[in-house]
Parts: sequence; structure tokens; C-alpha cells
Amino acid sequence: MNRWLLVEFIPTPSFNNEQSPQTNFDAKQIYAALKQSIISHFGDVGWGAVGLSLTVKYYSPVTNICIIRVGRDQHKIAWGGLTLLESVQGVRCIPYVIHLSGTIKHAQLAAITHNRQVIARYRAKAKAPAAYRDSYESYLESSTQEIEAMQD
Repeated sequence: MNRWLLVEFIPTPSFNNEQSPQTNFDAKQIYAALKQSIISHFGDVGWGAVGLSLTVKYYSPVTNICIIRVGRDQHKIAWGGLTLLESVQGVRCIPYVIHLSGTIKHAQLAAITHNRQVIARYRAKAKAPAAYRDSYESYLESSTQEIEAMQD
């Protein structure tokens, strides 16, 4: 049995940089950063408990969301490692757990819903009319297909 964490990585500006940095990392780099965080804060015993079941199944650099699978009994260690994570590939970020699910299907539905909400915020910020067709439309279609195609 597994737990599925839907996580948003919110980039934070450094002290000398006013703008939010771009997240230019991928799923493997998130896995490596999470592994290091778990080892640093929970030791080899913590990593030994989580390591076999932990996988990063999906990451979107557009909306910064990530789906992580971990064993049911170890999900609190993985969540703790995420909470204590400070940066990925040198990019300071705040990992925000949006949803915890017992099935991949519910994680997929939450990810699709969250993607739509983030894109709606981007459009509102750009003051685009509701019927306006933009590059986000094709992104939503492709990301929805990619998320739905994930298998356990």
C-alpha cells in the first residue's frame, strides 16, 4: 500500500534577488534533494525505511507541482523530509504539500484540478479574457494526458 503526495515547489527569492527564480530542475533532482533531506534529518535509518518505496512519479516545471509515491507506513518521514527541504539544485523553494492520497487516481484528480487553478491565476495576472486561447491551453491538455497516463 502506498501514499501519494501532491507537492508544489514554490520558488523563493534569495536575499539579494527581488524576483522569484525559475525552477529549472526535474524529477531526478527532486528525488536527490529529498533523499539528502531525509538522510540529513532522519539519518540512515530514516532513509532505509523510506528509500525502497519513494519515487517521484511526475513533475511539471510550468506549475511546479510534483507527485511523489511512498509507502503508507513511511509517508510521515517523507513528508517531514519535504517540509525540511530548503532547496533543489541551488534554487531555494518552499515545498507545499497540497494533497495526500491513498490512491493514484485521487492524486491525479487533485493534480489536474490544481494545474487548472494555477493556470487560471496566471491568466488573471495577465488580465487575459476568459475566451482567449493561449499557450496554456495546449499545456493543460498535454499535462492532463500525461497525469492521467501515470500508472502505479
